[in-house]
Amino acid sequence: MYQMDFDIQFRYNGKRFKLVLLESVEIESNVEVLVDTAVIKLPEAVLNQVLNIGDKIGRGAEVTIDLGYDGNLVREFEGFVQDIQTNDSSLKIMCEDALFLFRKDVANEQLKTTSVSKIVQRMIDQVDSSFTLVCDFDLGYEKFTIHQATAYDVLKKIAEETKANIYFVTDKKELHVRFPFKEKGGEVKYSFQRNIEKSSLEYKRAIDKKVEVTVESISNNGTIKSITAGTTGGDKITIKTGAMSESDMKTLADAELVKRNADGYQGSFDAWLIPIVRPTYTARIKDEDYPEKDGQYYVKAVKTLFSSSGGVRTVNVGVKLG
Repeated sequence: MYQMDFDIQFRYNGKRFKLVLLESVEIESNVEVLVDTAVIKLPEAVLNQVLNIGDKIGRGAEVTIDLGYDGNLVREFEGFVQDIQTNDSSLKIMCEDALFLFRKDVANEQLKTTSVSKIVQRMIDQVDSSFTLVCDFDLGYEKFTIHQATAYDVLKKIAEETKANIYFVTDKKELHVRFPFKEKGGEVKYSFQRNIEKSSLEYKRAIDKKVEVTVESISNNGTIKSITAGTTGGDKITIKTGAMSESDMKTLADAELVKRNADGYQGSFDAWLIPIVRPTYTARIKDEDYPEKDGQYYVKAVKTLFSSSGGVRTVNVGVKLG
């Protein structure tokens, strides 16, 4: 029988602190959400003694979370303490990945004839120039305004307007801006008969998923340009963005259609800590009862729950890759 094991450490004011008690850890990672989070839950009191960790860690403390079985640990999260909460007879340490550093005010400016990569690089230069930008979805902007905003606000606006996958690889100090569902982070195999414990997956056929995508762009003179792609009469999706060229608007519309127009599963399933899976991985899903549904799927989100009761990963899949 596997023995649950963990190593959670903090670095604060030049000193290290290692947890020896743990109630649970919940880690959420999603390429469609800017920030990866971890919630470390501790008992508020042990043997009627209140835990006091305020002198050991605080907001901004560096945190690493390694989880596994029988001493075989894997790095699951790396980031910073965002808050410490005490309620419901428990103590919660709220953590964020490197996005925590980007909750910093940046200069007001209006950028003309610019691009996603140039805007994001300006954010990196103002927050922490040791980060490297990895960008393969470099849409252009005719105008982009930054006013009373943090670097996080700017990244959020770009994510909302372009639908790019924007995320941090904290241990490599990389900020990724990627074409949706194109990254290849790794590969993992799942079977309904072997290592899928519970599933809310639903198989949908493209013929039943008619979609019409409209991209609206407000130009520099205030007029609205629009481009529509997809199937007339289907579900209507409208994406509003800043001033862009028509070619970049079409790229954006086509990328959104890729997400929504294909045979395949939608939803999530529960599995164990092993095998390891991350967003951007390709998941090969097999069903011996319905082999026609077998396929490879892009993993867009993973929620990992670790406690004395065991370890569970909830895996959310995106587009079918093959």
